[in-house]
Amino acid sequence: MKNVGEAPAEELATGERSTRNRVARSILDHGPSTVADLAERLGLTQAAVRRHLDSLVGDNVVEAREKRVYGARTRGRPAKVFALTDCGRDAFDQSYDKLAVEALRWIERNAGGEAAVAAFARDRIEAQAEPYRAAVESADPRERTEALAKALTADGYAATARNAPVGEQLCQHHCPVAHVAEQYPQLCEAETEIFSRLLGTHVQRLATIAHGDGVCTTFIPHIAHGTPETTESTASSASTAGRNPA
Repeated sequence: MKNVGEAPAEELATGERSTRNRVARSILDHGPSTVADLAERLGLTQAAVRRHLDSLVGDNVVEAREKRVYGARTRGRPAKVFALTDCGRDAFDQSYDKLAVEALRWIERNAGGEAAVAAFARDRIEAQAEPYRAAVESADPRERTEALAKALTADGYAATARNAPVGEQLCQHHCPVAHVAEQYPQLCEAETEIFSRLLGTHVQRLATIAHGDGVCTTFIPHIAHGTPETTESTASSASTAGRNPA
C-alpha cells in the first residue's frame, strides 16, 4: 500500500475501490480501451490506471487484448486494450432479475398459476444439479455434504459445510437468484428438494437470504438419525445456530 503522500490527489478523494470501479465502468461505457484512453477520460495518471488495471485483471474483471486494427497495419507492436470479461460485465447492474420476475409472473398468470411456477423451479434446478449429483455420488458417504458445498461454490453460491447437533449445516453465503426468490419462494423450495434427493435424506431449510437472513442454511441430519420422524425434532435443536452461522 502506498503512503498518503505518494497517492494521486484524485485517488485520495474517491478511494482505491471507488477509482477501480470508475476504471471498470469507463470500459463498460466506452468499450475496450487503452491505458491512455482511460487516463484521459478519468483524469488519472497512466501509472495509476495501470495499477488499477493490474488489480482488475487479477480479479478477472478485465482482460488485456490486442487492439483490433482496421485497414493497413502500421509498423510496431499493436496497442494493448483492456476489455471487460463476462465476470466483470455481470458485476454491473443488469436487468436479469427484473426479466426473470416478469417471466415467472407471466407463467403464473397464463400457464397454470403457482403450480406452474413450482414446476418450472423444479425443472430448472434439476438441470442445474447434474454437476452436483456427480460430485455427491463420487464422494465418500461421510463427505457428501462437503462435496455438495464445493460443487455449489463452483456454481457461484460460496457454500460451506459444518458440523451441527446430530447432523450438518450446508451454508450458502451467496445466492445469485435471491432477488427473484424474494417473490417466488418456489425456487428455494425446489432447491431444498434436490438437496434432499442428492444426499439421500430429509433436509430442512433453516434460513434463506431471500427472506432476509444473512446466509441460506440447510440442516442435514446424520443418516443414522435421518428418518422423517426424527428430523423435525433434531432440526429444531440446530435452528438457532442456523440463522446466524459462525
